[in-house]
Amino acid sequence: MMAFGSGLATVFGGSGFIGAQAVRALAKQGWRVRVAVRNPVTANELQPLGDVGQIQLMRCDVTKAEDVARALKGADACVNLVGVLHETPGRGFHKMHVEAAETIARAAKAAGVGRLVQVSAIGAAPDSPSLYNRTKGEAEAVTRSIRKDAVILRPSVVFGMGDSFLNRFAGLATMAPVLPLIGGGETKFQPVYVGDVAEAIAQAVVRPDAAGRTFELGGPAVYSFREILQLILRETGRGRLLAPLPFFAARMLGSLAQLPALVGIRPMLTRDQVVMMQADNVVAPDAEGLAALGIQPTGLEAIAPAYLWRYRVGGQFADRPAF
Repeated sequence: MMAFGSGLATVFGGSGFIGAQAVRALAKQGWRVRVAVRNPVTANELQPLGDVGQIQLMRCDVTKAEDVARALKGADACVNLVGVLHETPGRGFHKMHVEAAETIARAAKAAGVGRLVQVSAIGAAPDSPSLYNRTKGEAEAVTRSIRKDAVILRPSVVFGMGDSFLNRFAGLATMAPVLPLIGGGETKFQPVYVGDVAEAIAQAVVRPDAAGRTFELGGPAVYSFREILQLILRETGRGRLLAPLPFFAARMLGSLAQLPALVGIRPMLTRDQVVMMQADNVVAPDAEGLAALGIQPTGLEAIAPAYLWRYRVGGQFADRPAF
């Protein structure tokens, strides 16, 4: 179903983990894709995802209204994937989530862009105790205040090759004898495959009936944090102790661990991420999800082994432990 035909779609933040897959999905639908990124040189690997000339890289600073307007010139649709997992100097949550979303929504409205897709997160709420979720919620609100027909997608934790969740703890398991069960490991997650999120974005762009709706994206199964760590250890063949770490202690640890972010180094954990873990990250019972977009969710066990093997002793050809 191609409501807008094979037109031009601008993707902001298209060089990231989810963005690259979204660009591929849109290109498969026949869209010309303009990828608006801060540094196009770092996104050259996106161009082979489509036919020759189908994917265009464009320099864009989303904090500058004139750059955003230029990136949306002639566009029929746009996707906002701009976001940060932790704050760094000059790139805080409010600037990159709320201000960027407002700038993009206003420019999309002014340019007459037919469809705006805002990628948010499960847990986004203006009153959230987490600064990440709070600014994601504020970004949703400001987007809808400008474009009532905007489509909002809220994924749970996203997994896949290059993710920052399973890879993070698998990497930690190669170095540390103990993995922390933050809050006792009881927080629930509904991990969603990056390919399914990308397809949801592509469907949100073309389906007329998606206008003005919010979709929460989760996989077919819910896991506790403990179960996710156990899966990682099984797949990597690492025997590690899982030690409960109370939330108050984890918050203090996160405050120290996020100090490298002050000089632009990705921290292993932040205080705000610990705060987020104090609430389950699953699709709400009454929420519309992947099924409403015609997508069958992909299970974690079907994908994770294909990239967690690199953390095994002996690598890809090491014996996998029996379940």
